Amino acid sequence: MKTLFAIAAALLVLAGGPVWASVGDSVDVGIVTDDGRTLPLYVKTSRHGLKKVYAEALRGDHYRIVVHNRLSRRVGLVVTVDGRNIISGQKSWLRNTERMYILEPHATNEYSGWRTGSDRVNRFYFTDVPDSYAAAFGDTSAMGVIAVAVYPEVRRQEQEMDFSLSAPLGRAKDRAAGQVAPSAKMEESRSAGTGYGREEYSPSRQVRFDPEARAVETILVKYEWRETLCRKHVISCGGGYGQPGNRLWDGYGFAPPPPGRR
Repeated sequence: MKTLFAIAAALLVLAGGPVWASVGDSVDVGIVTDDGRTLPLYVKTSRHGLKKVYAEALRGDHYRIVVHNRLSRRVGLVVTVDGRNIISGQKSWLRNTERMYILEPHATNEYSGWRTGSDRVNRFYFTDVPDSYAAAFGDTSAMGVIAVAVYPEVRRQEQEMDFSLSAPLGRAKDRAAGQVAPSAKMEESRSAGTGYGREEYSPSRQVRFDPEARAVETILVKYEWRETLCRKHVISCGGGYGQPGNRLWDGYGFAPPPPGRR
């Protein structure tokens, strides 16, 4: 058993505020930018019933991951961005042995950056892949994915734990990072990532927490630029006769040249 992080900052109050898009059963997960904009979430269901959640990112926007616990017990959240644990900075497999944030029953909190100390984070912002935090480690294996794995607390008496802090985030590349194929690199160049932004004050404290062996739920949100969502037909963007979309809503506000003339 190990020490896990719990945020001690004031909880985000949603009552009376704007309606925010969220996804999840045991928890609600949403993404909110600093200007108060909530990213729309698009759910695509495959033939096998697998749900893929997409979100539209805007370059340069600083954002926060907002989580509301719908359960009547504490949960541990393994939160990752671009495949990296947002507390330790290490490559994540969403396991219950990783660093977690603890969320009280029916509570809401937000996670706004890479934790670089017990009282500070460096903010998340949408950027191109080469500028992303994960790419600095040579790791693009889960680029553009925000993941939240939910581990309820074991219902038994708490045991003694080791209260040692994790090491500060490093800048060295992962020794296990593999080479990316040329075709994958081309796709990544058009993809979105999350950068290592400005430092902000964000107090936290360590608490005793014993997570269950398996996550009760894992939520994956793939954020992309609008042009990528259009290309993947996640959203309707117009683009000509016979194409889905609203000719008034989806216009870009400029007069195009007449047909046949450049």
